[in-house]
Amino acid sequence: MSPRKTYILKLYVAGNTPNSMRALKTLRNILETEFRGVYALKVIDVLKNPQLAEEDKILATPTLSKILPPPVRRIIGDLSDRERVLIGLDLLYDELADNAFNSSFIDTVEEDDMTSGDS
Repeated sequence: MSPRKTYILKLYVAGNTPNSMRALKTLRNILETEFRGVYALKVIDVLKNPQLAEEDKILATPTLSKILPPPVRRIIGDLSDRERVLIGLDLLYDELADNAFNSSFIDTVEEDDMTSGDS
């Protein structure tokens, strides 16, 4: 089994607003449930670090960016829909694809083992 990928994420927020705090809470819940131990999250307050928001071309908050693994993906606005966040960042797709590959690989190996014993 291949090692799991490490996900590098940035969450841009504007102070301690209810939207910012809700986005952070929801995201942490998703990450601890689905990606425990394989992610790094950096929270950037654009009010305290406007230059970082400008460098990364952040126009609205909250904005979540998946930096690694490529490609870079962004979700802007409400993060309360867990499935939308996972699909939007290509996180759910990667996990489903990995599971489908592993499942079909196991099926193929089992079929090969059964046919090789018949000869």
